[in-house]
Amino acid sequence: MLRLVWRGMVERKVRVILTAVAVALGVALMAGTYILTDTINRSFAEIFQTANQGNAVVVTPQETLGRGFRDRSQSTPIDEAMVRTVAAVDGVSKASGVTFVSGSFLSTSGEKLTTGGAPAFISSVQPKPFNAYSPVKGGFPTRADQVAVDESTANRANLKLGEHIVVVGTAPAKQYTIVGVVHYAGGESFGGAGVALLTATEAQRVAGQVGHFNQIDVAATSGVTPKELRDRIKALLPSTVAVRTGAEQASNETQTLEENLGFLQTFLLIFAYVALLVGAFIIFNTFSITVAQRTREFGLLRTLGASRGQVMRSVILEGLFLGILGGLLGLLGGILLAPGLDGLFKAVGADLPNNGTVLETRTIVVSLAVGIGITLIAGLVPAIRSTSISPLAAMREGSGESEVRKRGWKVAAAIGVLALLEFLTSVQHGRVPGAIIGAVVALVAARWIWIARGHKPSYRITRGLAHIIGAPAARRGITGRLAMENSIRQPGRTLTTAAALTIGIALVAMVAVLADGTKATINQSVNSSFAGNLIIRNSSGARSAGLPPEIVPQLKSVDGVSSVTAIGSTEARPSFQSENASVLAVEPQSFVAAYHVDWHEGSNAVLRDLGETQTVVTHSFAKSHNLKTGSPITALTPTGEHVHLTVAGVAEDNSHLLGELTISRALAVRSFGLRELSIAFVTYASGASGGEVKQRIDALLRQSYPQAQSQTASQFAEEQSEQVNTLLTLIYVLLALSVIVSLFGIVNTLVLSIYERTRELGMLRAIGTSRRQVRQMIRYESVITALIGGVFGIVIGVVGAFLVATFALEESEFVQSYPIGTLAILLVVAALAGILAAQLPARRAANLDMLNALASE
Repeated sequence: MLRLVWRGMVERKVRVILTAVAVALGVALMAGTYILTDTINRSFAEIFQTANQGNAVVVTPQETLGRGFRDRSQSTPIDEAMVRTVAAVDGVSKASGVTFVSGSFLSTSGEKLTTGGAPAFISSVQPKPFNAYSPVKGGFPTRADQVAVDESTANRANLKLGEHIVVVGTAPAKQYTIVGVVHYAGGESFGGAGVALLTATEAQRVAGQVGHFNQIDVAATSGVTPKELRDRIKALLPSTVAVRTGAEQASNETQTLEENLGFLQTFLLIFAYVALLVGAFIIFNTFSITVAQRTREFGLLRTLGASRGQVMRSVILEGLFLGILGGLLGLLGGILLAPGLDGLFKAVGADLPNNGTVLETRTIVVSLAVGIGITLIAGLVPAIRSTSISPLAAMREGSGESEVRKRGWKVAAAIGVLALLEFLTSVQHGRVPGAIIGAVVALVAARWIWIARGHKPSYRITRGLAHIIGAPAARRGITGRLAMENSIRQPGRTLTTAAALTIGIALVAMVAVLADGTKATINQSVNSSFAGNLIIRNSSGARSAGLPPEIVPQLKSVDGVSSVTAIGSTEARPSFQSENASVLAVEPQSFVAAYHVDWHEGSNAVLRDLGETQTVVTHSFAKSHNLKTGSPITALTPTGEHVHLTVAGVAEDNSHLLGELTISRALAVRSFGLRELSIAFVTYASGASGGEVKQRIDALLRQSYPQAQSQTASQFAEEQSEQVNTLLTLIYVLLALSVIVSLFGIVNTLVLSIYERTRELGMLRAIGTSRRQVRQMIRYESVITALIGGVFGIVIGVVGAFLVATFALEESEFVQSYPIGTLAILLVVAALAGILAAQLPARRAANLDMLNALASE
């Protein structure tokens, strides 16, 4: 039986290769994702290990709100007195305070010198043995007006020694002379981020934390182990700091980074699963067609004595071989794809480190297991079907699926209902993977039910679409009419083939609709909620990049400015939940004048008179935790303090500006350690010329705060929309893989249908049909099938977007908007996909030998 299976695969090698490639593409994205993320994690681990190899012990602020939460806008408890205390511990040979904070550096003309996706840092120069930087050109700064930059930034911005750049932190901007270009921990940069090295005292001044540090590096005397020294230091320091050995610090930084980058792996794996599910459709369809075509072959084997188990094992063995081949090809493709994914993220500004490809055993095992598993599961139903027909019935002409149509529909119905519930639950709770998998499994179950119950609803829809879509082709001649009739003749096969393309088109359509709605929602929210005239924010757009508080009085002093409201953001952990809650810090009086709040409980008077023991919560947060006006809340702050708040009001957060908790900025500075602003709203004085006031504000920002920019409401909304478009482009590129996989499904089906219609094609050639007309007929048929998949995909995508907006976004007044132009382009893409998929089958059909075709059975 094994020899028979192998011979059959060799004889049908085109189908085998096309099916294996369809599986391999999905596996390739999954393998490429694991390889990329493993490579990034390994690269960062090496960077952290190298950076900490000179440290016996490291002292850092305690991460009271969980691993990795240490926002630079929070004050640090490490001061010069603590450094002296550590230096005096028995066994310490040297202790040095480190300044390392987010910042900005620009050219003297105001141009940013870092990419949009990578952050910029300001660091102090450390003495040996703590210095993780090594000069490539020049040296380290020794004066307050000198700077050294990382090699990546120098190469990207074409910076030379002796040139000037502007470095900005919390203090006003200042020009520095470049005296060195450096490597960090043996690499060009810190994972793509830019670094500006300043002298220790100058770094403190620029960071706005004179007398304070972000870390203490400690070296041990000979004979003292890092653990012994750690324990001695820990016994003397307060609980507001964490004390680790250098190895522990490297491990902690690595784990923190892996957790922070975990979203990247999840994000990419979603698209890999989609491509794999599309591949499963193709395998199911291919095996279904081949089993139907080989019914007489299986009947003959049964007549000659083969058991049902042997016949079923032959089909399963074929699926096993295909799975192994697809898994191996996918693994190889993943190795080749990982650099492409890295390049894709670099193209959108995320320059992640890559110190050589990392291929873990887990990646190999999972790739092969998924490839084999998907193929076997998708081929299971056809394998069962191959043994469900009696030998005598199988030997009769025209036997096929009719005897097994009623089998299994109840199981499919149960699976479909569960999948639909998973989809609805996932969209309500914002679980994207569950929503996608639930939707696709529900679609598969619906297809199964249609097969088992006679296809009638789907057949009518498919026939109707084929008539409508094929009508223009039919009017162009006999080849178009034959193509339309071929699509109608077997609507089940047409629908199943189109379903693979339907999944990709549906997801693209859903994303496009949601993105268009997001942009419309942003525009509406900004226009309806923002009551001021200008928004001042850091031009980098990074979450960690803020504004110095000193900017507020200077903005207020600009002629024509009526008021400026400073807004900060931080986090806290309420006692009734394990996750952090977002916190917005506002100046109540001026905030009410610049921002319109919709109230569920309370009014603007509540916010205007907000005290330092009160908070306003969002309606969704209050609903989740059964809070109302007067409810008490105890929360842990980033400084380790527990604050006790009373709910003063409940607000609707339609614009997503408010935090789950909104407090006064005075409380945030005192108890949360808030140092920086996230954003500031400016309101013009009555009668002032808006254009002139903005010019004066822009002049102030260029001179003293070049990291900041002023935007009108429309400019802010437009920038947010551009960010949505960037993400949308990335998603389109990744979803394109599922569309490519679906092309192999169309190719497979057309190739198999050509084999099935060999005599028919020979007859057409015999009565005068030219090779060109045969090619044209196959192309028309492919385009009709692809457009049916496109239409179904757009309908499902629009409905899916509506469900997501209705259930998952019900609290935010999401504006539902439909990009008609984009949806029309998707139909054009589907048609082009059909034309592309038809090339190989069309050539094979046109090149059939006429006499052999007429003689075939």
